[in-house]
Amino acid sequence: MTRHTRRDLLRLACCSTAGASLMSGLSKLGLVSALAQGTTDYKALVCIFMFGGNDSNNMLVPTDSRYTQYFEARSVLALPQSQLLPLQMNGQSIYGLHPNMPEIQAYFNSQKSLAVVANVGTLVQPTTQATYRAYKNLPENLFSHSDQQDQWQSAQLAGTPVSGWAGKVADNVQTFNAAAQFPPILSISGNPVFCTGSSTRPFSMYPGQPPGLQGFDTTAASQARYAATQQLLTFDSGLSMVQAANAVTGHAVKFAQVLSDALKNIPPLQTKFPANYLGQQLQQVAQVIAAQSALGVKRQIFFCASGGFDTHADQLPQQVQLLSTVSQSMSAFYQATQELGVANQVTTFSLSEFSRTLEPGSNGGSDHAWGGHQLILGGAVKGNAIYGTYPTLALGGPDDADQNGRWIPTTALDQYAATLATWFGVSAANLPSIFPNLANFPTSNLGFMG
Repeated sequence: MTRHTRRDLLRLACCSTAGASLMSGLSKLGLVSALAQGTTDYKALVCIFMFGGNDSNNMLVPTDSRYTQYFEARSVLALPQSQLLPLQMNGQSIYGLHPNMPEIQAYFNSQKSLAVVANVGTLVQPTTQATYRAYKNLPENLFSHSDQQDQWQSAQLAGTPVSGWAGKVADNVQTFNAAAQFPPILSISGNPVFCTGSSTRPFSMYPGQPPGLQGFDTTAASQARYAATQQLLTFDSGLSMVQAANAVTGHAVKFAQVLSDALKNIPPLQTKFPANYLGQQLQQVAQVIAAQSALGVKRQIFFCASGGFDTHADQLPQQVQLLSTVSQSMSAFYQATQELGVANQVTTFSLSEFSRTLEPGSNGGSDHAWGGHQLILGGAVKGNAIYGTYPTLALGGPDDADQNGRWIPTTALDQYAATLATWFGVSAANLPSIFPNLANFPTSNLGFMG
């Protein structure tokens, strides 16, 4: 995963304040029962960010007459047509998935709970090959990992962002969480700008580790040290910066204890998650969702991530593992939401800073590109469909920014994210404050959410 310290210095990625009281006294079975019965107005968005730039040219491949174009342009990176997993739509199959994504194929074909949005990317306005080559109204620093990661997470296409679109979405739905005593956003993968709003601050944790300060136990001496630590955080030093830092840390300790107490009251999930880092993150998300009633939250956003998608060399064997991980982990998480009775209230979606060139680079890899395809999975998703416009697979063709197969996006990030935000509860009037370029596009809702 790419780290960029100069940006991190500008980010506040700790915890927000909230109010209300903790629901306690629920038995383990009673908590799950209460969750299943009380989720009518509960919704969660779960982001999976594929850091490095996922080559979605090999994730979704046309299997009709366009396959010949794909095969000739992809050369050594082309997947055999016979190995692609067919996607059935309206009684026919004109696209196939990467052969290591059978779980995703099943959710698309059989359960109809998965959709694909084709050729999404960062756009200031609808862009053609001519306007691109004239360098008119383009996002800053296209093809740069750190800049495009920030832009995908913030919807701010120039400058260095200090807040993300998920954080701003959380700002806009605060009334749903009026009775919460835990932040609405939780990151299981670092402190991304995605999670920080104008007033919302995320809580961060690591999968498989208990939240809160480590090194304390239930002995009297340990509890005395813990109490002393809390007193230090509230000590008036007279230094405003120190006081602010202590307040942030104090909130983090408080929220950690609230979450720890809530997690103690939930029964173990029966769903089996794959033994990889993304699977562990999503398992942690499922456990927090199971404690939703105890936390008192009605709207939650989660950030998970998987790295290694910067495939400049040996792409074919790397993608076997990378896309297997995504497919298996997303599948396990969806099964967990079914187990918890919240499949219709939880939507999982993918982000990645860009796709990769259709034309191979050296050493069996590919270079940084632009528009790519994204996955959306959940009970509220209008699945079994591909939204947006699939690019023309011609090097130097009408959708190519240059001569290497860097697709000019036909759907904007703002449209993709605004569709999710609308389902989550953001009003149409508030969308422009989150997605500043949304008004430049013909629609703010792509229609993939029910």
